[in-house]
Amino acid sequence: MTAPSTFGLSSEARNLHWLLTNLVEEVPGILSVAVVSSDGLLLLSSDHTRNAEAREARTETRTGPRGSSADLATIVSGIGSLTIGASKLMDFGPVKHTMVAMDEGSLFVMSISDGSLLGVHGSADCDMSVVAYHMALFVGRAGHVLTPELRSELRKSLETESTGSPR
Repeated sequence: MTAPSTFGLSSEARNLHWLLTNLVEEVPGILSVAVVSSDGLLLLSSDHTRNAEAREARTETRTGPRGSSADLATIVSGIGSLTIGASKLMDFGPVKHTMVAMDEGSLFVMSISDGSLLGVHGSADCDMSVVAYHMALFVGRAGHVLTPELRSELRKSLETESTGSPR
């Protein structure tokens, strides 16, 4: 995984980056991760070039979310909105997590306490229970620090990173 620069970020932002990096590096089968705000904006993501050897064995047209963490964030946000709508229609309470199993991989979406979402794209051979467990740990650790100020800082950090401007 290519870790983004955390120079100039608050200790809370650096801690979230560390938690995300740890999630991706420590859990086998995780290909990419995105944290998305309740309004659908990407806040934090991994570099899905990790596990390149596993994907090189597959055809070029099946390399996970097409090209960017923004694609994963869009998918996570859409699935989150759909499941929240379903939960309201069914009157079963808030959505805790969603899992989509596909032939070539899995997608996991878990709610974070502030309405943000954690999305994980996993390989076909990932252990879904291990991924879900580690996602729950991430949510438990990140949920209480993901304040409006921190969300704003993370968003600005991503914008700065994408434009190449110094922090």
